[in-house]
Amino acid sequence: MAAETASGYIQHHLSNLTYGQHPVNGWSFAHTAQEAKEMGFWAFHVDTLAVSVVLGLLFIFLFRAAAKRATSGQPGALQNFVEVMVEFVDGSVKDTFHGRNALIAPLALTIFVWVFLMNFMDLIPVDWLPKVAATLAGDEHLFFRVVPTTDPNATLGLALSVFALILFYSIKVKGIGGFLGELTLHPFGSKNVVVQALLVPVNFLLEFVTLIAKPVSLALRLFGNLYAGELIFILIAIMFGGGLLLGALGIALQWAWAVFHILIIVLQAFIFMMLTIVYLSMAHEDNH
Repeated sequence: MAAETASGYIQHHLSNLTYGQHPVNGWSFAHTAQEAKEMGFWAFHVDTLAVSVVLGLLFIFLFRAAAKRATSGQPGALQNFVEVMVEFVDGSVKDTFHGRNALIAPLALTIFVWVFLMNFMDLIPVDWLPKVAATLAGDEHLFFRVVPTTDPNATLGLALSVFALILFYSIKVKGIGGFLGELTLHPFGSKNVVVQALLVPVNFLLEFVTLIAKPVSLALRLFGNLYAGELIFILIAIMFGGGLLLGALGIALQWAWAVFHILIIVLQAFIFMMLTIVYLSMAHEDNH
């Protein structure tokens, strides 16, 4: 495969289906990466939104179906799976979250399953769903990324939602004064009022950076790991166009990486869930 062809293949698979207001074309879909860039901040990644919503609905449908068919007798495979998931998440919440909030366990379950489903899309061969989308749209050059968590907009959106809950419960539990006190009176303190006043800017800088680091770490950790995994799958797919020998090697590498990647997609969903629980537990701690 020629270098420019491989480069174009990679660029195509890493480009999102973008809809927005173009300075020249008005509201339309971007046909090139440059057009998507020119649409600015308020452009929508339609593929990320569509796949995320579909997977979210799939999660709701499966768990609702299991709840409706739940029986105290011999459970089916779906009920067993859902019960294992619920017990696993419930145990994680009980071990980590030390406050009292009925929202945390359902939120943790939603995050774990939804993020896992979005990560799982990385195991689908990179050309399958984009070709289906291109065929349905009648445009063979259509951009279509099927892994929402390889889009920083999706991971940052999830992280900011968690961050909003952190701020909400921090203020609700500690009060606005307690919350501001955490940002300005820790970690350095002094009984001398003048010294304490001088330490306020230092404390605020340190605590503010720590606070902002929470959503950033949540978003970038998930995005970075899944983006790297997607890129490796794309590079392996390029080998299939390099002849019989490279194609055979590509098949072996694809299966090996897919098996290893199963661990990554589960682990990243688990880490996102656990960090969410930990951060919300910290938000519920009322340190006088």
